Amino acid sequence: MTIIANILISIVALLHIYILILEMFLWTKPIGMKAFRMNKERAESTAVLAANQGLYNGFLAAGLIWSLLSPETFSFQLSLFFLGCVVIAALYGAYSVGKKILLIQGVPAILALIATVIAHY
Repeated sequence: MTIIANILISIVALLHIYILILEMFLWTKPIGMKAFRMNKERAESTAVLAANQGLYNGFLAAGLIWSLLSPETFSFQLSLFFLGCVVIAALYGAYSVGKKILLIQGVPAILALIATVIAHY
């Protein structure tokens, strides 16, 4: 079960690296505007805010990667903390922006969290 938990944590980390790239570097490009359903004007006016969001997504990814590389006991604590942060961010995003965020970010993090707890106990 530990392998499954680590694979799910890796998927969540990779997803947040992808979001970092979209928000920090591709926000005003066609792929970024399509992903977030924005026109050029809106993308340009919100680019600095998006880059800030991207940076935070990068911190989440870094924490999850840290949890994968840490000793087993500390790894469990880090995993719980950073997956919990992702779930909370997804819940707030679903409330404030759109329910799609819960599906894209929340569900993988919840599955990883469940697998991590089962693997630990």
